[in-house]
Amino acid sequence: MDNLVIADKTYTSRLLVGTGKYKDFNETRAAVEASGAEIITVAIRRTNIGQNAGEPNLLDVLPPSQYTLLPNTAGCYTVEDAVRTLRLARELLDGHSLVKLEVLGDPTTLYPNMVETLKAAEILIKENFQVMVYTSDDPFIAKQLEDMGCVAIMPLASLIGSGMGILNPWNLQIIIDNATIPVLVDAGVGTASDATIAMELGCDGVLMNTAIAAAKNSVLMASAMRKAVEAGREAYLAGRMAKKLYSASPSSPTEGVIARSNTATTKTTDKSA
Repeated sequence: MDNLVIADKTYTSRLLVGTGKYKDFNETRAAVEASGAEIITVAIRRTNIGQNAGEPNLLDVLPPSQYTLLPNTAGCYTVEDAVRTLRLARELLDGHSLVKLEVLGDPTTLYPNMVETLKAAEILIKENFQVMVYTSDDPFIAKQLEDMGCVAIMPLASLIGSGMGILNPWNLQIIIDNATIPVLVDAGVGTASDATIAMELGCDGVLMNTAIAAAKNSVLMASAMRKAVEAGREAYLAGRMAKKLYSASPSSPTEGVIARSNTATTKTTDKSA
């Protein structure tokens, strides 16, 4: 079976989903179930997983016994904030080590600050965290993060929450071609076709939140994204036909087809009338 393997754990779904921006936890649960995702991201600074006593707890509707939780550092702009947030997540989740690191540059673009990201990744890896890292689409930075010991590289397709899709497939392809750990598109997916394109390029998976949560029907969009990721993966494995400009090729075989006669039909004129 063609499974996704991250940090030595196997998953059947290649779609990872976030848990923010839904109207309530019931909608969150319904969308996650429709997506088929097994890994769900949790913004520790924005979602209660036990740190706020007396408030609704996400773990009551999406229990760790059924899903792999991926605590993330959304909203962090410094090394210190990111590291502190993931240390808290590990305490709340009884030593959980798989995390998603993102250190943002500014609150307007939410573009990753790669200088701070590299520093935070180094600290977390030394503390035995398994780091899945949100990064720019710079192939050299991506390779550096892999060499440091990150367990997955997560380059943006376009800015977080933009829904602009994959704006630079060429850089993404370079990252994929040179990586020996999973590469998952993170940020910028807007609709199902974006997810399919990412998978057709050879990505190992896709992570999304806003594309599902901000849809008019989030549960239906989650279902669409599930199918899109599966279709893109199958197309990648199948190997698409080569593109050929001005080289027509009939879809049906031509061998054995009865040739059309070039002999003109002779009309006989009756002159006896």
